[in-house]
Amino acid sequence: MTTTYSIAQLGHAVLRKRAHEVENILADECQRLIKQMMLAVSESGGVGIAAPQIHHSQRIFIMCSKPNARYPDAPLMVPTAIINPEIVHYSSEKVKGWEGCLSVPSMRGLVPRHAQITVRFFDQQGLQQQQKLNGFIARIFQHELDHLNGLTFIDQLQSTKDLISEVEWYRQFAVIQN
Repeated sequence: MTTTYSIAQLGHAVLRKRAHEVENILADECQRLIKQMMLAVSESGGVGIAAPQIHHSQRIFIMCSKPNARYPDAPLMVPTAIINPEIVHYSSEKVKGWEGCLSVPSMRGLVPRHAQITVRFFDQQGLQQQQKLNGFIARIFQHELDHLNGLTFIDQLQSTKDLISEVEWYRQFAVIQN
């Protein structure tokens, strides 16, 4: 399959707009977009991607946590399309964790996120789902939902001191592992 997308980079207007609700999940156009997003996140090695990141202002994201070079401790999950998502409850406890973003290459941020969330969304078959998420999976959900609301992880930083180049992050991370 040929690559038919490009990743919107920080500064592109599509990343700063609230994405539009999906009206017809089962429509061919929506299903094609989901397949395109699955391909994009797989090829890029990410653990999630939102439709605005490939220049589509739709409230869809893919979560596909898996251990990789960027997130070696990530849990394994089946790639899942999340459509018209919302957080219906969140814990008061927030935990800081390192995040990167395909739209903000070469940077990492130490981002506070709710430790546990209850979410509601529609799946790729148009069925409503409700789940409790915690840890890294809850972090991915919140990160991708931010994209649908016109935000990036940089907007969630408590301080610019929590921002680091990815080269330096890997250098420090590798030192910690040895």
